[in-house]
Amino acid sequence: MIDIRVAATLAAVAVAAFGAEAAGTSSRHGQIISTAVPGSTDSTRLVLASEGNEARYRVRERIARLEFPSDAVGATNDLTGALVLDEYGKVVAAESKFVVDLRTLKSGRDRRDRYLQRRTLETELYPTIELVLTALPGLLFPLPESGAFSFELVGDMTLHGVTRRIGWHVAAEAKDGGFYGMATTSFTFDMFELTQPRMAMLLSVADTIRLEYDFRLIPDRSSGS
Repeated sequence: MIDIRVAATLAAVAVAAFGAEAAGTSSRHGQIISTAVPGSTDSTRLVLASEGNEARYRVRERIARLEFPSDAVGATNDLTGALVLDEYGKVVAAESKFVVDLRTLKSGRDRRDRYLQRRTLETELYPTIELVLTALPGLLFPLPESGAFSFELVGDMTLHGVTRRIGWHVAAEAKDGGFYGMATTSFTFDMFELTQPRMAMLLSVADTIRLEYDFRLIPDRSSGS
Protein backbone atom coordinates (compact mmCIF):
# COMPACT_ATOMS: atom_id res chain seq x y z
CA MET A 1 0.00 0.00 0.00
CA ILE A 2 1.29 3.49 -0.92
CA ASP A 3 2.19 5.65 2.08
CA ILE A 4 -0.35 8.46 2.55
CA ARG A 5 2.32 11.18 2.56
CA VAL A 6 3.86 9.87 -0.67
CA ALA A 7 0.45 9.86 -2.30
CA ALA A 8 -0.16 13.43 -1.17
CA THR A 9 3.18 14.54 -2.62
CA LEU A 10 2.44 12.87 -5.96
CA ALA A 11 -0.95 14.54 -6.05
CA ALA A 12 0.63 17.95 -5.43
CA VAL A 13 3.07 17.41 -8.31
CA ALA A 14 0.22 16.43 -10.59
CA VAL A 15 -1.70 19.59 -9.69
CA ALA A 16 1.27 21.80 -10.56
CA ALA A 17 1.87 19.96 -13.84
CA PHE A 18 -1.69 20.33 -15.10
CA GLY A 19 -1.72 24.07 -14.39
CA ALA A 20 -3.57 26.53 -12.22
CA GLU A 21 -6.85 26.55 -14.13
CA ALA A 22 -7.32 22.80 -14.21
CA ALA A 23 -6.37 22.49 -10.55
CA GLY A 24 -8.56 25.30 -9.30
CA THR A 25 -5.55 27.45 -8.34
CA SER A 26 -4.04 30.59 -9.82
CA SER A 27 -0.51 31.79 -10.49
CA ARG A 28 1.14 35.06 -9.54
CA HIS A 29 4.65 36.21 -10.50
CA GLY A 30 5.47 32.73 -11.80
CA GLN A 31 4.60 30.94 -8.54
CA ILE A 32 1.85 28.38 -8.17
CA ILE A 33 -0.54 29.52 -5.47
CA SER A 34 -2.09 26.40 -4.01
CA THR A 35 -3.97 25.52 -0.90
CA ALA A 36 -4.01 22.45 1.27
CA VAL A 37 -6.84 20.05 1.96
CA PRO A 38 -8.51 20.69 5.34
CA GLY A 39 -8.45 18.12 8.12
CA SER A 40 -4.73 17.36 8.36
CA THR A 41 -3.85 15.74 11.65
CA ASP A 42 -0.49 17.55 11.76
CA SER A 43 -1.78 21.05 11.01
CA THR A 44 -0.64 24.23 12.76
CA ARG A 45 -3.50 26.48 13.86
CA LEU A 46 -2.88 30.07 14.97
CA VAL A 47 -5.67 32.15 16.49
CA LEU A 48 -6.04 35.73 17.70
CA ALA A 49 -4.70 36.48 21.16
CA SER A 50 -7.06 38.27 23.53
CA GLU A 51 -5.08 41.50 23.06
CA GLY A 52 -2.82 43.01 20.42
CA ASN A 53 -5.03 42.80 17.32
CA GLU A 54 -6.18 45.96 15.54
CA ALA A 55 -7.24 46.70 11.95
CA ARG A 56 -6.87 50.21 10.51
CA TYR A 57 -7.44 52.17 7.33
CA ARG A 58 -5.42 55.21 6.25
CA VAL A 59 -6.51 57.65 3.57
CA ARG A 60 -4.73 60.90 2.73
CA GLU A 61 -7.09 63.88 2.89
CA ARG A 62 -7.06 67.66 2.86
CA ILE A 63 -9.39 69.35 5.34
CA ALA A 64 -10.50 72.92 4.62
CA ARG A 65 -9.37 74.44 7.90
CA LEU A 66 -5.92 72.79 7.83
CA GLU A 67 -2.98 74.06 5.81
CA PHE A 68 -1.44 70.69 5.00
CA PRO A 69 -2.81 67.24 4.04
CA SER A 70 -3.10 64.61 6.77
CA ASP A 71 -4.12 60.97 7.14
CA ALA A 72 -7.64 60.00 8.09
CA VAL A 73 -7.19 56.93 10.28
CA GLY A 74 -9.97 54.63 11.47
CA ALA A 75 -9.41 51.58 13.65
CA THR A 76 -11.16 48.68 15.33
CA ASN A 77 -10.16 45.68 17.41
CA ASP A 78 -13.35 43.81 16.55
CA LEU A 79 -11.73 40.96 14.61
CA THR A 80 -12.05 37.21 14.43
CA GLY A 81 -10.06 34.63 12.53
CA ALA A 82 -7.44 31.93 12.31
CA LEU A 83 -4.50 30.82 10.18
CA VAL A 84 -4.11 27.09 9.53
CA LEU A 85 -1.10 25.46 7.87
CA ASP A 86 -0.84 21.82 6.92
CA GLU A 87 2.16 19.61 7.75
CA TYR A 88 4.04 20.96 4.72
CA GLY A 89 3.43 24.64 5.56
CA LYS A 90 0.70 25.23 2.97
CA VAL A 91 -2.33 27.33 3.83
CA VAL A 92 -5.55 25.45 4.54
CA ALA A 93 -7.79 28.05 2.90
CA ALA A 94 -11.04 26.47 4.10
CA GLU A 95 -9.96 27.18 7.68
CA SER A 96 -7.86 30.35 7.24
CA LYS A 97 -10.01 33.47 7.32
CA PHE A 98 -10.01 36.84 9.09
CA VAL A 99 -13.12 38.98 9.52
CA VAL A 100 -13.31 42.64 10.59
CA ASP A 101 -16.54 44.30 11.71
CA LEU A 102 -16.57 47.59 9.80
CA ARG A 103 -19.43 48.94 11.88
CA THR A 104 -17.03 49.42 14.80
CA LEU A 105 -14.44 51.54 12.96
CA LYS A 106 -13.67 54.78 14.81
CA SER A 107 -11.55 57.68 13.53
CA GLY A 108 -12.07 60.22 16.30
CA ARG A 109 -14.46 62.22 14.11
CA ASP A 110 -18.09 61.18 14.46
CA ARG A 111 -19.18 63.00 11.31
CA ARG A 112 -16.60 61.21 9.21
CA ASP A 113 -17.47 57.84 10.75
CA ARG A 114 -21.20 58.28 10.06
CA TYR A 115 -20.51 59.29 6.47
CA LEU A 116 -18.26 56.32 5.81
CA GLN A 117 -20.73 53.89 7.38
CA ARG A 118 -23.70 55.18 5.40
CA ARG A 119 -22.27 56.33 2.08
CA THR A 120 -18.89 54.76 1.35
CA LEU A 121 -18.87 51.38 3.11
CA GLU A 122 -22.69 50.97 3.29
CA THR A 123 -22.30 48.82 6.38
CA GLU A 124 -26.04 48.15 6.67
CA LEU A 125 -25.61 45.99 3.56
CA TYR A 126 -21.95 45.01 3.92
CA PRO A 127 -21.06 44.98 7.63
CA THR A 128 -17.74 43.15 7.40
CA ILE A 129 -14.54 42.77 5.42
CA GLU A 130 -13.35 39.19 4.98
CA LEU A 131 -9.93 37.90 3.97
CA VAL A 132 -9.52 34.25 3.00
CA LEU A 133 -5.84 33.34 2.91
CA THR A 134 -4.64 31.30 -0.06
CA ALA A 135 -0.82 31.44 0.09
CA LEU A 136 2.10 32.82 2.11
CA PRO A 137 5.06 33.15 -0.29
CA GLY A 138 8.37 33.41 1.51
CA LEU A 139 7.12 32.19 4.88
CA LEU A 140 9.66 30.12 6.78
CA PHE A 141 8.46 26.66 7.73
CA PRO A 142 8.69 25.20 10.26
CA LEU A 143 7.70 28.52 11.79
CA PRO A 144 10.51 30.37 13.58
CA GLU A 145 10.61 30.19 17.37
CA SER A 146 12.29 33.58 17.77
CA GLY A 147 13.46 36.62 15.82
CA ALA A 148 12.11 38.86 13.08
CA PHE A 149 11.10 37.68 9.61
CA SER A 150 8.96 38.82 6.69
CA PHE A 151 6.90 37.26 3.93
CA GLU A 152 4.06 37.97 1.53
CA LEU A 153 0.40 37.09 1.99
CA VAL A 154 -2.03 36.38 -0.84
CA GLY A 155 -5.73 36.21 -0.16
CA ASP A 156 -9.25 36.72 -1.51
CA MET A 157 -10.64 39.84 0.15
CA THR A 158 -14.35 40.65 0.13
CA LEU A 159 -15.32 44.26 0.75
CA HIS A 160 -18.53 46.07 -0.18
CA GLY A 161 -19.81 42.89 -1.84
CA VAL A 162 -16.80 42.65 -4.17
CA THR A 163 -14.10 39.96 -3.96
CA ARG A 164 -10.58 40.56 -5.25
CA ARG A 165 -7.34 38.62 -4.83
CA ILE A 166 -4.76 40.97 -3.36
CA GLY A 167 -1.30 40.76 -1.88
CA TRP A 168 -0.09 41.95 1.53
CA HIS A 169 3.36 42.47 2.98
CA VAL A 170 3.87 41.00 6.45
CA ALA A 171 6.60 41.94 8.92
CA ALA A 172 6.54 39.59 11.92
CA GLU A 173 8.42 38.56 15.02
CA ALA A 174 8.30 35.25 16.87
CA LYS A 175 8.28 35.95 20.59
CA ASP A 176 6.82 34.54 23.82
CA GLY A 177 5.38 31.51 22.05
CA GLY A 178 3.40 33.59 19.56
CA PHE A 179 3.75 35.89 16.55
CA TYR A 180 3.54 39.68 16.51
CA GLY A 181 3.68 42.05 13.57
CA MET A 182 1.92 44.09 10.93
CA ALA A 183 0.35 43.20 7.59
CA THR A 184 -0.20 46.00 5.05
CA THR A 185 -1.82 46.41 1.65
CA SER A 186 -3.11 49.24 -0.54
CA PHE A 187 -5.81 49.54 -3.19
CA THR A 188 -7.97 52.15 -4.88
CA PHE A 189 -11.58 52.96 -4.08
CA ASP A 190 -12.86 51.72 -7.44
CA MET A 191 -11.22 48.32 -6.99
CA PHE A 192 -14.00 47.47 -4.54
CA GLU A 193 -16.62 49.78 -6.08
CA LEU A 194 -16.38 52.27 -3.22
CA THR A 195 -17.34 55.92 -3.61
CA GLN A 196 -14.77 58.45 -2.51
CA PRO A 197 -16.03 60.69 0.32
CA ARG A 198 -17.37 64.09 -0.74
CA MET A 199 -17.99 66.37 2.22
CA ALA A 200 -18.06 70.14 2.63
CA MET A 201 -15.11 70.10 5.02
CA LEU A 202 -12.93 68.08 2.59
CA LEU A 203 -10.91 69.77 -0.13
CA SER A 204 -9.58 66.49 -1.46
CA VAL A 205 -9.34 62.76 -0.71
CA ALA A 206 -6.63 60.53 -2.15
CA ASP A 207 -7.74 57.60 -4.29
CA THR A 208 -5.61 55.06 -2.40
CA ILE A 209 -6.70 53.24 0.75
CA ARG A 210 -4.03 51.64 2.92
CA LEU A 211 -5.04 48.82 5.23
CA GLU A 212 -2.94 47.85 8.24
CA TYR A 213 -3.39 44.92 10.57
CA ASP A 214 -1.45 44.79 13.82
CA PHE A 215 -1.60 41.17 14.86
CA ARG A 216 -0.76 38.92 17.73
CA LEU A 217 -1.34 35.26 16.90
CA ILE A 218 -0.88 32.35 19.27
CA PRO A 219 -1.12 28.56 18.85
CA ASP A 220 -4.60 27.18 19.37
CA ARG A 221 -3.96 24.82 22.28
CA SER A 222 -7.46 23.37 22.06
CA SER A 223 -6.61 21.89 18.65
CA GLY A 224 -3.31 20.39 19.81
CA SER A 225 -1.23 22.72 17.58
